[in-house]
Amino acid sequence: MINKKVNTVQEALQGIENGMTLMLGGFGLCGIPENSIAELVQKETTNLTCISNNAGVDDFGLGLLLQKKQIKKMISSYVGENAEFERQMLSGELEVDLIPQGTLAERCRAAQAGIPAFFTPAGYGTEVAEGKEVREFNGKMHIMEHAFKADFAIVKAWKGDTAGNLIFKGTARNFNPCMCGAAKITVAEVEELVEAGTLDPNQIHISGILVQRIFQGEQYEKRIEQRTTRTRS
Repeated sequence: MINKKVNTVQEALQGIENGMTLMLGGFGLCGIPENSIAELVQKETTNLTCISNNAGVDDFGLGLLLQKKQIKKMISSYVGENAEFERQMLSGELEVDLIPQGTLAERCRAAQAGIPAFFTPAGYGTEVAEGKEVREFNGKMHIMEHAFKADFAIVKAWKGDTAGNLIFKGTARNFNPCMCGAAKITVAEVEELVEAGTLDPNQIHISGILVQRIFQGEQYEKRIEQRTTRTRS
């Protein structure tokens, strides 16, 4: 029986070194691999290039790595909730590659599928297209985008088994699935880890073949990014 379980986050992140490129799942504050990010902070790994939809907020998610100046470059689609991210970008301390959100997801999926590049109309005629190959398809101009190349993909799922099969819950099924298998090594942290064969095969979102290491995380905050309330009438 294949067993991809590791006992600690330290073991899960073994091999991550300064200067590497990391994919990190999550959207806003949902589905963030919190335990792995906390460990990267503790390891003081630096000079990182991070691929993620956004960078959390100032004191949560990738914002924790930004506080410690551990990220050299962010490849993202949204930066609006992180004041430190904005400060570092505007001051030139942080290199930032802003990418249309759909293109970001597709560059992950392309890497997952082993497709080196693809054409998309998103970004044509803007700064996004500068220096990229352009072709016309069906009367519409497209730009060529390359699949990402990452050393590690770090994702967070609700439930997984020791063979690496994953189930995502609710909106945590965001960038996490398309990052699985999109790097040389995929690490999954889960809220609940069960024995292989326990999960209903019909409910599995990601097959274990795309995951190399899996561990059970702990103490997830599950923050609400923006709370809206109304007075009861």
